[in-house]
Amino acid sequence: MRKLTVSAFISLDGVIQAPGGPREDLSGDFRLGGWIVPYGDEAIGGYVQELLSKPFELLLGRCTYDIFAAHWPQVPAGSPSRGIADLFNSVRKHVATHRPKTLEWQNSHALEGGLADALRVLKHDDGADLLTFGSGNMVRQLFAAGLVDELRLLVYPVILGRGKRLFGDDAAACAFRLVQSVETSRGVIITRYLREGEVRTGAFGDEG
Repeated sequence: MRKLTVSAFISLDGVIQAPGGPREDLSGDFRLGGWIVPYGDEAIGGYVQELLSKPFELLLGRCTYDIFAAHWPQVPAGSPSRGIADLFNSVRKHVATHRPKTLEWQNSHALEGGLADALRVLKHDDGADLLTFGSGNMVRQLFAAGLVDELRLLVYPVILGRGKRLFGDDAAACAFRLVQSVETSRGVIITRYLREGEVRTGAFGDEG
């Protein structure tokens, strides 16, 4: 069975909305888009290269898909991000959408049926592991269904106060194991967590 990895840029208060630019996602009157930009350095670039170094297929919500589809096919030759653009343009893209006939980015395919059931089928199919960026609405549903196998979180030293968050109150309880933690030169914590069964509980002293 192939696994699902969720990669996200996240603030200290859990916001993942519009990390890359001021007009990336203005919904909810969000005005702090581009909050990761001042923290870019070689360590984050290395993280992205490592993340994309193994075969993968993209799993995207419709909003993130539209942002990606408007950007990556337009990256010019010679751009520092052209290598990523070529990769994203070529890989298979699975999209959670109610508008399947409007997926014009090459090699894009709409998930059929309910999201959780569609992903269970997808994970049992042959193919590369699945990788998700952004896609907050979709990811929250996948947490609720207990379908996320790995978390790659870049935690930025900012509090945004408002905006779309990674975790919802309906997330299924589960434990993750930290297998990587690196601090960048500008205070970003690069982490990797693997799913590890149920949440364990206990009590201190006489509380039990």
